[in-house]
Amino acid sequence: MTMMDYIISDYITGKAVRNVGPEAVRQEFERFLVDEKGYDKKDILVEEPLVVQFLGEDYPSSIDLIVCCNGKAFMAVTCVAGSIGSYEREILAGARLVYDYQIPLAVSTDARNAVILDTVSGKNAGKGLDDLPSKTEALERIKTMEFIPLDENRKEREMIIYRSFNLEKINK
Repeated sequence: MTMMDYIISDYITGKAVRNVGPEAVRQEFERFLVDEKGYDKKDILVEEPLVVQFLGEDYPSSIDLIVCCNGKAFMAVTCVAGSIGSYEREILAGARLVYDYQIPLAVSTDARNAVILDTVSGKNAGKGLDDLPSKTEALERIKTMEFIPLDENRKEREMIIYRSFNLEKINK
């Protein structure tokens, strides 16, 4: 096998990506969002940049997927090859930090199962792929949702949490 054997085309962006780590999970989940849940490819942002600060230094990273509806981020997703429960806190911090408002849902998935959290409260909002809102459901729910900024006093703590969970991405 050569290095070229590990290069695949991202389902959403069409860009060449290395098929290592959780990449196969992400590709499967991207297809699931489009084929099963009805999202358009243009609704899904891939590798959305997120920079956190720690001890005065910037640590660039990214969130695997952000699913949007009507121009607003609705779900932040981390795709993992291991235990999805181990990544709940990471995606929760990312969903709180990436924009100037908290993305309503934070999702950790291995493309076979999912943990869905309400970002503002941190409470469980569903378990399993069936509990993930379809585009139709998301469009309905987003009409009455508030997009709440993260309290400035909590920002530093969330950055520390995100950085500590995300060191492998940060050091790429």
